[in-house]
Amino acid sequence: MCLGLDNYHLPDATMACCAPESPAERQGWARSWLARRLAWAIVVWGAVASPIGCGALGRQPSNWRDWSPDQALLPYAEINGDIVHVHNIRNCTYLTADTYVLGYYDKTYDLSKLQYVDFIVVPFRGMPSLAHTMLSFGFDDGEHLATSVEIRRQKGESYDLIQGMMNHYELMYVVADERDVVKLRTTYRGDDVYLYRARATPEQARMLFVDVMERVDKLASTPEFYNVFTNNCTTNIVGHINHVAPGKVPHSMKILLTGHSDRLGYDLGLLDTTLSFEEARRRAKVSEVAKQCSNAPDFSERIRR
Repeated sequence: MCLGLDNYHLPDATMACCAPESPAERQGWARSWLARRLAWAIVVWGAVASPIGCGALGRQPSNWRDWSPDQALLPYAEINGDIVHVHNIRNCTYLTADTYVLGYYDKTYDLSKLQYVDFIVVPFRGMPSLAHTMLSFGFDDGEHLATSVEIRRQKGESYDLIQGMMNHYELMYVVADERDVVKLRTTYRGDDVYLYRARATPEQARMLFVDVMERVDKLASTPEFYNVFTNNCTTNIVGHINHVAPGKVPHSMKILLTGHSDRLGYDLGLLDTTLSFEEARRRAKVSEVAKQCSNAPDFSERIRR
């Protein structure tokens, strides 16, 4: 389950007052805290999902709010056969995790050059059973385009689990230069990032790319609410996979534990199974190399060596 903001963390005051000292105890405490939060969230979601709860909310999703600058521009695409024009590709220059120079560009992609798709997993610090998940599409000219499904934050807004079930946040697809979304997490947020090659033919990768871009276009004209259980980063990726290959990912509670989504993908044959899962996961970790070559012109190539 993606909790919307993939740098989600426990409140500092709670951690300071209640968390044990040792790393092992702290991790167990964090899991217990999360379990209690989720149990309460499910109860609230049940109330919200009822006819009375739905009627009480009364909000409609909108693309017109005072958005955080890094999410103010919605991407969109024009698809003409094998030629896809993608607009508003984010390419920020980060100074800190929250300070950046905004950058966007438009680019035309030739789908006949699209060769593969990679699956990216970013475990939550202290709660490795949960993670943010993304896709990155690789072209034979070395270009990579990443997509990250997130809550669309208003200025000054932060993530709250309960509000994530109550039609509080809109959903958006961040379509970005791969360096933007990976470097932000490895260099400035201090996250671990795992990059796996998906078992997809070029044709399947192209079908997936088009499906993703069609959803990007739909959200640009018809906004939707994010939902912590039903409309998040991972459920959207699963939806794209099942649209391209019906029934490939069965409905399962495992989808909610996205920190294990790489294991689920491996077991379903969605990821390369040439190596054992343990060895594949070891090799997939790109955090350190991403930091070391964060400004290299061949960044995407280096993190795949």
